[in-house]
Amino acid sequence: MTRKERWQRLLDLLVERGGLEVEPAAEALGVSAATIRRDLDQLAEQQLLVRTRGGAVPHGVSYELPLRYRTSRRAAEKGRISGAVAALIAPGEVVGLTGGTTTTEVARALAARADLATGSPALTVVTNALNIAGELVIRPQFKIVLTGGVARPQSYELTGPLAQQVLGQLTMDTAVLGVDAFDPRDGAATRHEDEAAMNRLLCERARRVVIAADSSKLGGRAFARICATSEVDVLVTDTALPEAQARAFRAAGVEVVRV
Repeated sequence: MTRKERWQRLLDLLVERGGLEVEPAAEALGVSAATIRRDLDQLAEQQLLVRTRGGAVPHGVSYELPLRYRTSRRAAEKGRISGAVAALIAPGEVVGLTGGTTTTEVARALAARADLATGSPALTVVTNALNIAGELVIRPQFKIVLTGGVARPQSYELTGPLAQQVLGQLTMDTAVLGVDAFDPRDGAATRHEDEAAMNRLLCERARRVVIAADSSKLGGRAFARICATSEVDVLVTDTALPEAQARAFRAAGVEVVRV
């Protein structure tokens, strides 16, 4: 287990348990207590947790793993999903991308497509995610439109009235959404109302809405609703999605792609 993997596992345990003690954490990860103490000290220096005597607690009242520590969760599934989503996009399209780990992988898959290596532009990407814009802006064949707004450190997303004002003036061919939950009855949702507002507007401004989500996010609920299931055209997920759930999404008018 690498240090990055170990740190991610520690942060996952912190979220699940609401607090950590050194000895149980060392046993869970199969490493020494000294290693865990050192890891907790380094994570505390990054303000990702608060050290206590004998362990650690979450930093602040509301805790969410920063994007950089969520990228390796279900990496194989996200890789397949992102490739399938990228294949849905035609050269010359205007594509909207929300923030998130899966949509970041979609951006990378688009950048890797040989048929998008040239063009004026080969693709126009509208995003409120700073990291996605940063990765794609070095490709001169892509036109990158970044909304203004207030940045959320955890997700690198820009939100708020400034971001909504810019997005409200644009139209897109396809909007690709990352979500925290998508349910046939309750629709698509995320944990934060400011992100939900941006994602909702992105859906409204696009001709086609694609949700890219691994199966762990399907069939559940989250705090802030983005849109109704009927407003989603395509769901791209992994093969672990049960057939019964797939049928429920199809009955609601969603095309389901399992990869």
